[in-house]
Amino acid sequence: MSTSAQRHAARGASELNGVLVKSRNAFLGAFVFSMIINLLMLNGSMFMLQVYDRILPSRSIATLVGLSAIVLVLFAFQGLLEIIRGRLLGRVGAALDETLSERTYDAMVRSTISRSAANDGGQPLRDLEQIRSFLSGAGPGALFDLPWMPLYVLVCYAFHPWLGIAALCGAALLLVLTILAEALGQKPARLAMGHAAQRNIVSESSRRNAEVLVSMGMLRPLTRIWGQTSDKLLRAQERATDLTGTLSAITRMMRMVLQSGVLALGAYLVIVGEASPGVIIASSILVARALAPVELATANWKNFIAARQSWRRLATLLSEVPAESDPYPLPPPTGMVTVNALSLSPPGTDVLALHGISFTLSAGSGLGIIGRSGSGKSSLARALVGVWPGRLGSIRFDGATIDQWSQETLGRHIGYLPQDVELFAGTVAQNIARFHQDADPQATIAAAKSAGVHNLITQLPDGYETQIGESGAKLSGGQRQRIALARAIYGDPFLVVLDEPSSSLDAEGEEALAQTLLAIRKRNGIAIVVAHRPSALVGLDQVLVLADGRQRAFGPKEEVIREILRQDVSTPIHPERHHQGGSAA
Repeated sequence: MSTSAQRHAARGASELNGVLVKSRNAFLGAFVFSMIINLLMLNGSMFMLQVYDRILPSRSIATLVGLSAIVLVLFAFQGLLEIIRGRLLGRVGAALDETLSERTYDAMVRSTISRSAANDGGQPLRDLEQIRSFLSGAGPGALFDLPWMPLYVLVCYAFHPWLGIAALCGAALLLVLTILAEALGQKPARLAMGHAAQRNIVSESSRRNAEVLVSMGMLRPLTRIWGQTSDKLLRAQERATDLTGTLSAITRMMRMVLQSGVLALGAYLVIVGEASPGVIIASSILVARALAPVELATANWKNFIAARQSWRRLATLLSEVPAESDPYPLPPPTGMVTVNALSLSPPGTDVLALHGISFTLSAGSGLGIIGRSGSGKSSLARALVGVWPGRLGSIRFDGATIDQWSQETLGRHIGYLPQDVELFAGTVAQNIARFHQDADPQATIAAAKSAGVHNLITQLPDGYETQIGESGAKLSGGQRQRIALARAIYGDPFLVVLDEPSSSLDAEGEEALAQTLLAIRKRNGIAIVVAHRPSALVGLDQVLVLADGRQRAFGPKEEVIREILRQDVSTPIHPERHHQGGSAA
């Protein structure tokens, strides 16, 4: 790992550690309870010692009853403490999840934008769940019990030095096995996690494109790829499980061998007169108790490794996507948008998609961005709405650069319709109102009317309360696009950027789009449309032409188009020459 990556991971780990620090009282309580529990664990051995060495020789029933009652109370107290310790650790896991769930969700979404390669987007939430599950399980209890192993070894040594040495050797052997499990288990667990992430990517992409797979005969090839990925995952999991199972079995066997060996050694010491008969049973129980945390830790080692890997991944994510700060509040933008010498590359690459783009739009302007596929149109759209940061140059709203705004604050003044329309499971009204809890129904209806979709919505089974399903599955492509258009103009944002807004619209929808663009400009907003067809430029007054990521022309719509036609330059404004589709950039 590079020094920079280590610094990033350290910052992310400090954020996670900060959550655990807040639970330090719970950990301290668990530690104290573990100390008392392990002291109370001596009850069984001491009881057996007293029964064999005192009660049986004296044949005193009263002593047996009294001692049994005391031991019963101590065992009940021990059980109560174990319940409290388990709940404390469970609360720590819940507190971690509660504190970091929204932060992790936010970082997961923003990291998806910043990564160009396919990745298992849901992994951060699974990592958080893995950490919470481990903290709430039996593993941490075993780790809290491990430091008290020397106590049992010392008690055995007090019975007889040879018993203490035997217990010490057994504990050392099992610790070696635990360290061996750590050394050998990391790689299989890491491979299994990688294959699991790859399988999740295949399954999610297949689920989202089920119609394409079935209609074009792609289901069988994708099923084969799924099967191959699953086989790799299963083999990696088998190696990890086999290793953990083998070491756990060896640990259990060694514990039983050691327990029996101590029993035999105790019997020998009794025979030669160096120990009392009660020592035989007491020492055997003590050794079993001393080694139990090691056995439990080995059994939970797979979960421990998985939780540690999840911790590292989550720490890296939180460091790469730091929490947004709250910049000084600025007034809502109302004047102009200025792009100055903007150059950018898609996240995760060093290849520039835009080179030195510059233009200025005043309130009430309408800009059409045209160019061949791959010319950088969609890249520019993403930069304008703050999704992709520029590498050089700047984008300013009323003179303030985008980074002077928080994404949430700026988002209220921006409307965006991406090329691939995505709606969310919920009602039509929730999707239009951007899921704001305090959304004004009148503003929602106004946005729908402005987008020309109000009548369509009222014809749905439950009107604005109609559940549209995941990704708007219950709606047609044109309905989804028009509802997404209403979402983009909800709240009368200052800047509205529409990427191929007419791709799924009929004639009525295109007419509504044109009226929407005119309405945005009339209220002194700025409308920007990425387009392939001339019909989508209706209602706009300026045009920007891009070619290979460079600015070819910018100015009034009629002048730019007339100049292009005069030069006989083939551009996407001729639909018969160019297919519809999104920018490769």
